[in-house]
Amino acid sequence: MYLVIVYDINVDRVNKVHKFLKAYLHWQQNSVFEGKVTKSQYNEIIDKLDNLIDEDEDSIIIYKFPYKYLDKKVLGIEKNPILFIL
Repeated sequence: MYLVIVYDINVDRVNKVHKFLKAYLHWQQNSVFEGKVTKSQYNEIIDKLDNLIDEDEDSIIIYKFPYKYLDKKVLGIEKNPILFIL
């Protein structure tokens, strides 16, 4: 599956979330990560993010796509292009 994760996290926790997501996904721009993951990786991401955030202050939106249906278009500068996907 392919994920796009968008977040708005309190400054006290934002670096922990950013660092954690870099282990699984590609950073795209300010608070956006995306990439292909397995079902077990997806479950790990959900569990860990749930532990890292404060549900009363933080917000994370996760878009999940079947990989074969992904169609991406970037307008303007792509800040961190993905050169290849394993």
